[in-house]
Amino acid sequence: MRISLNWLRELVDITMSPEELAHTLTMAGFEVEEIEDRRRWADGVVVGKVVTCDRHPDADKLSVCQVDVGAGDLLNIVCGAPNVKAGIYVPVATVGTYLPTIDLKIKKAKLRGVPSAGMICSLAEVGLAKESAGIHIFSGDPLEVGSDARPLLGLDDVILDLTSTANRADALSMVGVAREVVALTGAPLRLPAVDVRAFPTGDESLKVEVSESQACPAYIGTAIASVKIGPSPAWLQQRLEAAGVRPINNVVDVTNYVLLEWGQPLHAFDRAKLEQVAGGDALTIGVRFARADESLKTLDGQQRTLKPESLVITANDAAVALAGVMGGEETEVDENTENLVLEAALFDSAAIRRSARSQGLRSESSARYERGVNQAELEMACRRAIALIEELAGGEVLSQAQADARGDRTQWSRAIALRLDRVNHVLGPIRQGDGTGQLDGDTVERILTALGCTLEADGDSQTWTVTVPPYRARDLEREIDLIEEIARLYGYDNFCATLPNQSACGDLTVPQQVLRELRAALRAAGLTELMHYSLVKATDETQIALHNPLFVEYSALRTEMLSAMVDAFVYNLEQGNGPLNGFEIGRVFWKSEEGSHEKEAIAGMMGGDPSRGRWVRGGRERGMSWYEAKGMLESACDRLGLALDYRPFNQGDRGLHPLFAEYCQTHLHPGRTASIWLWGKAIGVFGQLHPQVRQDRDLPEEVYVFQMDLDPIVQALSKQIGGQKFVAFSPYPASGRDLAFFSPVELSVAQLAKVMQKAGGSLLESVDLFDEYRGQNVPEGQRSLAFRLIYRGGDRTLTDEEVEKTHQKVRDLLVKQFEVSLRS
Repeated sequence: MRISLNWLRELVDITMSPEELAHTLTMAGFEVEEIEDRRRWADGVVVGKVVTCDRHPDADKLSVCQVDVGAGDLLNIVCGAPNVKAGIYVPVATVGTYLPTIDLKIKKAKLRGVPSAGMICSLAEVGLAKESAGIHIFSGDPLEVGSDARPLLGLDDVILDLTSTANRADALSMVGVAREVVALTGAPLRLPAVDVRAFPTGDESLKVEVSESQACPAYIGTAIASVKIGPSPAWLQQRLEAAGVRPINNVVDVTNYVLLEWGQPLHAFDRAKLEQVAGGDALTIGVRFARADESLKTLDGQQRTLKPESLVITANDAAVALAGVMGGEETEVDENTENLVLEAALFDSAAIRRSARSQGLRSESSARYERGVNQAELEMACRRAIALIEELAGGEVLSQAQADARGDRTQWSRAIALRLDRVNHVLGPIRQGDGTGQLDGDTVERILTALGCTLEADGDSQTWTVTVPPYRARDLEREIDLIEEIARLYGYDNFCATLPNQSACGDLTVPQQVLRELRAALRAAGLTELMHYSLVKATDETQIALHNPLFVEYSALRTEMLSAMVDAFVYNLEQGNGPLNGFEIGRVFWKSEEGSHEKEAIAGMMGGDPSRGRWVRGGRERGMSWYEAKGMLESACDRLGLALDYRPFNQGDRGLHPLFAEYCQTHLHPGRTASIWLWGKAIGVFGQLHPQVRQDRDLPEEVYVFQMDLDPIVQALSKQIGGQKFVAFSPYPASGRDLAFFSPVELSVAQLAKVMQKAGGSLLESVDLFDEYRGQNVPEGQRSLAFRLIYRGGDRTLTDEEVEKTHQKVRDLLVKQFEVSLRS
């Protein structure tokens, strides 16, 4: 918010410089981003009177003026403005004046042969406008020539661009900032005078009926007649312009002025236009949520389609304004307005936030309502606006109607228990001379009293019951909030910098170590770690949807991670970056009849030609095979010592969530998908993308994905952390044997390898499949498998008899358990 020091000085005495005040506010939590010293814009500009104005002898568009600036002799100034004439008072930049806005220093010069000693200024040249059609002409009584022109231009002021935190809604007003300065400096506060007279009520021609009392706890409608619309006085326009608000007319400017002064948004309706929209002289002002078929043209000229969450003001049930955000164009105040209905209302923060977001519209009013407006000063702001309208527009109050659901006024404040020992425990020691000390009770009472709180000591003055003023009731809710205020006003720099008495070395938890090792293993296998948003587009009722999404594309939580992996793969191909082999660790979410659920998962994707761009196979591309893709995942697992089993995918596999299993059923290749098992439970799926998905997304034929639950993997690896031991390679030679047989197709290689390992015992070092064949000379429903078995002893060289004996055990157990047909 832009704070005018001249305006602020009317509310509180300020003796410090603008720089000192800015530093004080910043240290108290109100960051001053910029100090705009407007006094420099027109330093040296004085009031002058144009005594004579004659046409330049050699230029039709120039005038030669004799200007009195109170220096005795008249100044001869050549002026090119079309509105210059004799007898007017104007701002004059004398010789030697520097105008920083246009970066010009005034010097004596000749224009078309005529000497000129100064410049008659426009508003653009003194920084008050971007463009000006002519020079500025002062209005009003005869002015003192030669006097400083800055007070008349509103340039005898300094503007502080102040940023407040989201919890300090009270700081979005001059009164709120003045109260903060009072608390920081101890100076007395002078609130604007407010008329306390009673207004007529009970007029049947103006009623207020609020159907949504939770969204609108209070609404005051005031009928004002016989107003005269015109420009606002200079002082009001200058204050609005200093705050960054464009002056419009005296009535609208008053509502904006009170908004800036009290932080209470107001809105003025043209009563005749309201009656025209309402279809009668008797008006009933209402507040409700919009209907699906309604629309409204707002003051910015936009025709807006209203949504059910849009809160509207109605006249006889016809929507005339977007409540708390922006008025309607049909009922705006213009130069023909004679009668008004002035709105002063309280709206619920959440209701205005949803309403403004539904229309993609924010305004000065909605910004204040969203943070929270002080409900105790609604009537004061309304009365202040009425008094200014009567003063500046000559209006007369006819009647006032009100709907109030705010409840007992005694409940508008809040009582909080505060303990002195808790204050010192949280804030720590303070600096006292060369030593340290603690905050005492008198200091705490002084600070909180300066904030407007009232304190009642409970017994020994070590605890208090603190009653918070209504304008801080939304901000100060708990004891810790009061402690924060004490620290803020006492000065953070007055507290000692303390460290914990004992410090310990940081360490990673076992799950953290496991995740680091897992990421390292996957990167070592050639996968790049990816990261996607957890928010996706809502497409299924099983998704958890957000109530207030920013965009439709990010309106629900993801139920699986593979879709994002596919999108990233496609994007990289489209950008000419080749296939993206990557993995991601994140969370997935879903809902069921039991409620909402979430869990951590790990997903990955690989495919394409890994040797692309290299001179291999004469430059011909070759897709990644199932075994190469599966081998990348297995190499990472081998590095971690994680033993996973692979079995044919079944949608009903125990451990797979039904929603994820259904996704795999439709998006993965029906004959090239395997379930991943750990500890007798399915934890995920590995498979090739479905041909239809591949075709729809224009992907290579060989693209593979996997997704697994992370918790079982972390639990399995956690048992190995700190327990892994180095085992030296055996110095004795190995002895290899090949084993080939016919096996049923439904029998997995993992099951066969497990039985071989069991039969071979400690002498069988490894089992590797090196050939698979289906076709001619292979029985129906079977396949030919060939394994390479390596036998090795850790303490001796094995004899042929030992190897053959163990190898025979393997053969016998396979025949006994699976009834395979041995070929070797």
